[in-house]
Amino acid sequence: MTSTADHSRADATRARLLEAAVDAFAERGFHGTTTRDIAGAAGLSPAALYVHHKSKEELLYLIARSGHDHVLRLVQEAIASSDDPATALRRAVHDFVVSHARDHTRTRVVNYELAALSPEHLAEIRTVRHRIEQAFRQVVEAGVAAGVFDTPDPRMAGAALLSLGVDLGRWYRDDGGWSPEYIATQYAEMALRIVGAR
Repeated sequence: MTSTADHSRADATRARLLEAAVDAFAERGFHGTTTRDIAGAAGLSPAALYVHHKSKEELLYLIARSGHDHVLRLVQEAIASSDDPATALRRAVHDFVVSHARDHTRTRVVNYELAALSPEHLAEIRTVRHRIEQAFRQVVEAGVAAGVFDTPDPRMAGAALLSLGVDLGRWYRDDGGWSPEYIATQYAEMALRIVGAR
């Protein structure tokens, strides 16, 4: 019989392996990272990884799934926070950007290593990504319908808004000159210009 302490130790080990995988994938890429790299960074033997996870690909999937689910919730909550499309969009972009900057290492993995996922896992992540894109597009469309945004292509505007946050994983560094909050505030204002806010 397993005890609560055994379960919590196993949970802690799984979490350590996930964090080690994030760092390794961000530094070396999925294909350049071995299971030995991940296990070693987590302070475990290579065999221990397989006690907790089926494969290196499963680790990538879990990282990608949790990251995308977090962003979807964050964007949906931001958009639901106001009936005014401009206020809702400003908050959605702000929160999206802050999240991507603060967790830029994970952002890099979640957005730039997806091609290494199995077809089934990739399809699942694409579904969540589609829901995030749809949330941005819908708030832009609502603003156009209400006459507060003026953009000829809400879908393209939504794609541009997403790119603002996603690309942070590629270039943002903690020791750079801009804080996540500063970038988020600036990007939220740029977002309103992209949609032609009146």
